[in-house]
Amino acid sequence: MLCTSEQLNHRLVEARRLWLFLDYDGTLADFADTPEHVDPEPEVISVLTGLVQSPHLRTAVVSGRRLSHLRSLLGVPGLLLAGTYGIELQTPKGERINRVAYATIRPALDTLKPSWEHLIAGREGFFLEDKGWTLALHARFAEEDEAKEVLAAAHRLAVEAAHGGPFRLLGGHKFLEIGPRLAHKGHTVDYLLEHYPWPDALPIYVGDDDKDEEAFGVIKARGGIPILVAREPRHTQADCRLESPQAVRQWLGTLPSDGRG
Repeated sequence: MLCTSEQLNHRLVEARRLWLFLDYDGTLADFADTPEHVDPEPEVISVLTGLVQSPHLRTAVVSGRRLSHLRSLLGVPGLLLAGTYGIELQTPKGERINRVAYATIRPALDTLKPSWEHLIAGREGFFLEDKGWTLALHARFAEEDEAKEVLAAAHRLAVEAAHGGPFRLLGGHKFLEIGPRLAHKGHTVDYLLEHYPWPDALPIYVGDDDKDEEAFGVIKARGGIPILVAREPRHTQADCRLESPQAVRQWLGTLPSDGRG
């Protein structure tokens, strides 16, 4: 399942066009020290600039980061940016689209936020990130047992605050997030493919975690290629695995000059 750039490109040789969907953290770039760390990486920008200049490629970055972060990280004209798992979009022409009414989401988050703040007050290794559309509780640097206990309590509080409303909970290792049901990368890929159709384009999705797995199934159902970014093999819907963001960038760098058309 581990792929070289040459093996991947061999699978793409008959594709006239490629519709690329790329995660950011852990896929295009290594993970930042904190969720609030916004430091553009010249190599990422260089690769994406090459992609958008090719008439055979269309490129979207689909990330859990808020759109304002993506805009700061990726000042590349012509990119489609999908922030907060696709709740907030910026089209290649710079148009801003919010797929959910903010006023329907924020009151429940404002109710929950003080409870989560109180829950982690005085505890080391926890960080509460307010993305506007979602609240994310990070416990990456907390002790394992304490993280498990705190996140379980945070989960109960989130269920109470949601009151059966239009919310979903996103989990992960030492991580919990509450946001709109449409904060879902699979739904976002479906939305983009439906609203921005590109005949004869082969869809490809590259990502590293469980939120990306939700998009892998959509890509496979549409005849595309899902690619996992992971150092070690694991259970996945992906057809192929690249070992690191560096390997992803190296492969992407081969695409603009492949001579399609």
